[in-house]
Amino acid sequence: MTFKPLRSLAVAAIAAVALCGQAFAAAPQPTARVDLSKMMGRWYEVARLPNKTQRGCQAGTVDWVRSTDGFSVLQTCRKGSLAAPKTEWKAKAKLLDASTNAKFKMSFFGGMISQEYWVIDNRPEQGWLLLGTPGGNYLWLMSRRPALGSQAKAEALSRIRQLGYDVGRLELPLPARD
Repeated sequence: MTFKPLRSLAVAAIAAVALCGQAFAAAPQPTARVDLSKMMGRWYEVARLPNKTQRGCQAGTVDWVRSTDGFSVLQTCRKGSLAAPKTEWKAKAKLLDASTNAKFKMSFFGGMISQEYWVIDNRPEQGWLLLGTPGGNYLWLMSRRPALGSQAKAEALSRIRQLGYDVGRLELPLPARD
């Protein structure tokens, strides 16, 4: 009795996983406790891994506001150009891990769609944080200012690479003009 077809299938499956790489890797666990008071307010998108929802987005921002049942979150961008009208996504965020304050479940469209987001790393002294999804498929570099200084940006990109993400895949949208 021969098992060549099964062995070939197993080799093909392993090769597919190896080729997809990042898509099957888990995101790194959050590295530091998040001070929720420093999470509130406006964050500007500096870089992101590609995703369908934000295809063509420029000048991305995320506003976090405390609410009675967690947080209200408003994400905006301008699709295609800085002159385009704003596209908005409203979400509710609930804290999932009080020991780190770094894991949230966000619900969009009245709870029809939900996704976990983790603050993988945060550097309040440098004004940036890394937000990702647990599966490792998506990542955002967010800043307190529309653009990061060159040293802070270099350190953030180095950290992204150190965490195992492919920095070459990052999209660098045009910054918001407040």
